[in-house]
Amino acid sequence: MATLSLPRFQFQPLGHRRSRWLGAVGGMAIALTIAIAAPAPAAQNPVIQVGIVQRFGENLQDRITLEALPGEQLTLSFDTQGQPQTVTTGRVVIGLAPEQLPEATLGERVVLSNHRSFETAEYSAQQWRDRGIEPEIAQPGSWEVWANRETYNSPLVRRLLIKNLQAQGFTEVFLDSEVVGQIPRAYFEANGYRYGRDTLDIRASGGRVRVTQPGDPPVTRVYGGTLRVQPNTYGTYTLVNSVPIETYLRGVVPHEIGPSAPVPAIQAQTVLARTYALRNLRRFAIDDYELCADTQCQVYRGLTGTAPVADQAIQATQGQVLTYQNELVDALYSSTTGGITAAFSDVWEGPDRPYLRPVVDSVYGLWNIDQYPLNSEEAIRRFIAIDKGFNEDTWQLFRWRNEGTLSEITADLKGYLGRRQHPLAGFSQVRSLRVSERANSGRVQTIDIETDLGVVQLKKDEIVRVLTAPRSLLFYVEPMYQAPAAGGAAPAARQITGYRFVGGGWGHGVGMSQTGSYRLGNLGWAYPRILQFYYPGTTLQPIGENLTFWREPM
Repeated sequence: MATLSLPRFQFQPLGHRRSRWLGAVGGMAIALTIAIAAPAPAAQNPVIQVGIVQRFGENLQDRITLEALPGEQLTLSFDTQGQPQTVTTGRVVIGLAPEQLPEATLGERVVLSNHRSFETAEYSAQQWRDRGIEPEIAQPGSWEVWANRETYNSPLVRRLLIKNLQAQGFTEVFLDSEVVGQIPRAYFEANGYRYGRDTLDIRASGGRVRVTQPGDPPVTRVYGGTLRVQPNTYGTYTLVNSVPIETYLRGVVPHEIGPSAPVPAIQAQTVLARTYALRNLRRFAIDDYELCADTQCQVYRGLTGTAPVADQAIQATQGQVLTYQNELVDALYSSTTGGITAAFSDVWEGPDRPYLRPVVDSVYGLWNIDQYPLNSEEAIRRFIAIDKGFNEDTWQLFRWRNEGTLSEITADLKGYLGRRQHPLAGFSQVRSLRVSERANSGRVQTIDIETDLGVVQLKKDEIVRVLTAPRSLLFYVEPMYQAPAAGGAAPAARQITGYRFVGGGWGHGVGMSQTGSYRLGNLGWAYPRILQFYYPGTTLQPIGENLTFWREPM
């Protein structure tokens, strides 16, 4: 059992031990429950670990500055020759210095698959596990599934694995390798002294730390809780914020939905953000923390930019989560759905969730999705042509039209295939593209891109990862043709110069529409009703020992 001070968390079964949290490993279902070991408010406010600077060290010139607020002090904790040591200061600077290795080493990993989202990466990892290959989920940049490095721990074994998989037709499996001659080493400076340490814990006497992060320009924010600098899997470092979830929500809710939203919409967003965080604590198990601070998880900006209306929503919904059959739901949400939400499997690989299904985002009964599914080109064109009566119809990205020339599409595709070491990465030009499969929610499932070397298929959310023009998967395409020369006759066969993408929505479109919730809140809908609209069949519950936080979807 992994143990926190308060409350206590259990994972069942214990297939792999970590310092705090257990990821999805060994092909086993992992259920996370809370055993109440303290008064309810403490039990309903668990501490979570958020990577606020995920890969510090990619640029050796970067610095992170941490400062106490006026009248307060920082306590730095670290080890010196195996003995614990503490230093008190008002300011600490964390930097990097290159360390030359005695001899160059070969860094290698077998990349089994590469994905835009954690959701599809997790499903892919399960598929590899079912084939008998133990995987790891990593995020060196995009999400990747690796062959477990402890299992495949020698150059010979890794090459035999790749040869075997490629012989079975898995042509996109590749060996990512580099010769490493030097590595970044972290140090910190405090009170005029420099300390070379890989791990550092920072605690403020008042519970708040001002952090200036690297960037152009640098970004300064205040964070509650405690901070820790620790090594990660990629040879760099992560600055991790350990923070109670109710404090974490103060840095999420106003930035995800905006303080100008109606109060019921903010309350609905708060429940979703709390549920999403607690269900997704396995995402960065490979690096020994739990969540990130950007849109690959939820936008989190600490205590900078908090809003009284969001704080009131957090208090009003304290400890409440959204559940289905006593399990936390996949509390997915997006900016704008384009008038209809998507099923889980319309966007990502993996089994559907019963509560994530297409919902027409209107209170006026504009379209019967059961009677008229949007899986045909004719239906989607009719649906996109309707631009009034939806909850989102006043928002800019409810409907959009973007163009992509063949040269732009070629550049998009070449970059993507090159990064994946795809067999067709050496193609010269895109000739045409077409939508070959569409879901009932109207989302494009497969797009076929014909190149001079063959056809490349893009599926689901990989489409918006690769192509610049579409804002979402809810679109259709129209070819654009070369205009005839002035005064000349039109050519017998018109030449395609690109495609116009006509669609709606921004983001994946699964679950609640944030912009749609504005309309429902303004109509006087309370937050439980808003949540039931977007997540049919779900239940609001307080965090409690009867809840499963996550198990492998079946």
